[in-house]
Amino acid sequence: MPVSPLSPRAAAALADARPVPFWTDRPERPEPRAPLTGAAPRTDLLVVGGGFTGLWAAIQAKEADPSRDVVVIEAGRLADGASGRNGGFMAPSLTHGLAQGVGCWPDEVELLERLASENVAAIERTLTAYDIDADHHVPGELTLALTEHQIPSVRESFELHRSHGLPVELLDATEARARVDSPRYLAGMYDPDVALVDPARLVWGLARAAESLGVRLHEHTRATGFDTEGAGVRVTLDSVSIHARRVVLGTNASQGVLRRFSAWVLPVYDHVLMTEALTPAQLDAVGWKGREGLTDAGNQFHYYRRTLDDRVLFGGYDANYHFPGRIDPALEQSDASHGLLADHFLDLFPQLEGIRFTHRWAGVIDTTSRFTPVFGTALGGRMAYAVGYTGLGVASTRFGAAVALDLVDGRDTELTRLGMVRRKPIPFPPEPIRYAAVRATRSSLAAEDRTGRRNLWLRALDRVGVGFDS
Repeated sequence: MPVSPLSPRAAAALADARPVPFWTDRPERPEPRAPLTGAAPRTDLLVVGGGFTGLWAAIQAKEADPSRDVVVIEAGRLADGASGRNGGFMAPSLTHGLAQGVGCWPDEVELLERLASENVAAIERTLTAYDIDADHHVPGELTLALTEHQIPSVRESFELHRSHGLPVELLDATEARARVDSPRYLAGMYDPDVALVDPARLVWGLARAAESLGVRLHEHTRATGFDTEGAGVRVTLDSVSIHARRVVLGTNASQGVLRRFSAWVLPVYDHVLMTEALTPAQLDAVGWKGREGLTDAGNQFHYYRRTLDDRVLFGGYDANYHFPGRIDPALEQSDASHGLLADHFLDLFPQLEGIRFTHRWAGVIDTTSRFTPVFGTALGGRMAYAVGYTGLGVASTRFGAAVALDLVDGRDTELTRLGMVRRKPIPFPPEPIRYAAVRATRSSLAAEDRTGRRNLWLRALDRVGVGFDS
C-alpha cells in the first residue's frame, strides 16, 4: 500500500503511542528461559513453537503420560509472536464461525460444535486447575451492522445460529446503542458465549503450568533443520541439535520451518491500537457496561474490546500481505494502517475525540484459503503440525494441539477422522500469481463492503471453497 499521511486527529491520537504490543510491555513479564545449549540431548517429544499451540501440546502430552519427556523450544521470547499480539477474543468455534463450518463440513458441523464446546470447557478447567490468572471473563460478543446492506447479513447470521440451538439475540439500532453507543450502529447480534482474555498472561500462565508438569522450556532456541535418525528425528538448532522420538510443530505463520507450509499458509499483517484508560466521563459517554467484545459485520472488519483496566483495544480491517510472503519486523509499524485505525475509531466514537493511544503494533496472521487450520504429518509420521488458525486461535489452538498429538502418535481418534483434519485446504497459487490474487480479492471485498454486492471474482472463490464467504 502507498503510505498516506496521517490526518491531524490521527497524528494527535498516535503522538505518544509506543511501537510495541501492549500485552507484553509491562514489568510483570517473566525473565526469559535459558536457550538450549550443551551436549546433544534427547527427548520423547519436542514441541517447536512456544505459543498457544506449543504450550497446549506440551501440557496435554504430560497430562496424558506424566512419564513422557517433553521439551518446548521457542525461537524468540514467549508471547512475542501471534499468541501475545492478538485481541484476546476466545471464540468457541473450531471452524472460524458457524457459517464457515456449515459451508465446509455440513455433515460434521454438529460434531464440530460439540467438540468446540468441550474444548472451551477444558480450557476453563485448565485455568482453574493451574491457577492461571489471564483476566478470563465471558461478556459475550456483539456483531454490528455499520451499513444498511449489512443489516440482512446480521439477521441471516442470527437465524443460522438460532437454527442450531445457540442462544444469540438480535438487536435493532436502539438496542445495540443501548449496549454500546456509536452513531454508526444500525443493528447487531449478541453471542453470550465469547470470552475475553489477556493473551500474554495466558501464555505465561500456560508456560508455568507446563513447567509444573516437568516440561523443559527453552527460549531463544531456533529449529533450523530436521532429519530422520533411527526411529526419531534429529533437529538442528542454532548451536546444537536434539534427538526427538516425535516432533510437533506449532509455528503459526513462520514458514521456514517446513517448506510445505507456504502452499497453505499466507502471512497477513494485522494492525492494532490500544487507548489510554478511559475516564469515568468517557465511559459514561459510550456505555459499554457489559464489556462485550465488538466486531463489524463487513468483510474488512474491526475487532475491539475493553480491558479490565478500561482501555480499548482496536484492531483489524486493514490486513496486509507483503510480496512474496515477506515477514519482517520493519512491517509492524505503518502510518497508513495505524492512522486508518485511529480515524475509524474516532468515526465510531466521536464522543471520545481527543483520546490518546498508548501502544501501536502489528502481528502476522497465518491465513489459509478456507480460514481454518491445516493439519498433517511429515518425516514418515514422526512429525505433526497444526497451523493456519486465521486469527481465531486463542481457543482453537488447544484443539489443534490435541489433533497434532493424536497424529504424531499414530492414533485413530474422533479428532483425526474429522474431514477438516483429513483434507487440506485449497493451496494458494505460486508467486507472482498469489500476490495478484490477494490484491484482486482485497479490492473485491472492499467493493462489497461499499455496495453490498458480491462480484464475479468473489462468487468464483465461493464456488471452489475458498473461505471469503465466511
